[in-house]
Amino acid sequence: MIKLQNISKVYRTDTIETTALNDINLEIKAGEFVAIVGPSGCGKTTLLNLIGLIDSPDSGDLYFLDKNVSKINEQLKTALRKKNIGFIFQSFNLIDELTVYENVELPFFYQNFSVKERKQKVLELLDRLEISHRKNHFPQQLSGGQQQRVAVARAVATNPKLILADEPTGNLDSQNGEEVMQILQDLHKEGTAIVMVTHSPAHAKMAEREIHLFDGKIIKSDLNGKI
Repeated sequence: MIKLQNISKVYRTDTIETTALNDINLEIKAGEFVAIVGPSGCGKTTLLNLIGLIDSPDSGDLYFLDKNVSKINEQLKTALRKKNIGFIFQSFNLIDELTVYENVELPFFYQNFSVKERKQKVLELLDRLEISHRKNHFPQQLSGGQQQRVAVARAVATNPKLILADEPTGNLDSQNGEEVMQILQDLHKEGTAIVMVTHSPAHAKMAEREIHLFDGKIIKSDLNGKI
């Protein structure tokens, strides 16, 4: 599904140059659950942004669904993201002015679903994520765990082939964190590929494979015995 060949990414300012990723080679298969781990500043989020077509590499080749996407234009990247990738963030990234229902409904506006279809799918998702009783509430009226459930519902709304999760349990207590991890595992069992950045060793062990980054390089790749 995803292949990175000799990928490097450098950020530059007037006075400093920072190598975020250095000669990365990595392949992620369809339906695989991969955890990316490493200390702060090692390049985890940069790697996730490249895989999610939010950013572009400075050198090397990035393949997504057998297509070299290293240098495609922003319009094509956006189309690929909307059709194939869902995002889950540590800070939830919900729109405060929209209700739970409206936040989950948002992705369907870009997929030309009818009003009837949108309503059916949104209600199904809210029921599946056990948040339907909060559908008319606004994000600030929810707990952190509830907000992340809404964020997950929005991320999976259009049945993406790939979920990218950046510290999805980072702002949650242990119980809510475990519940979100169980949701991710359930999605994985249904065939969705998941790439998750995490600082939690316990949550990393719930993935099939751990990719260890340090100073922008992959230093280790471990299987967790869940093939």
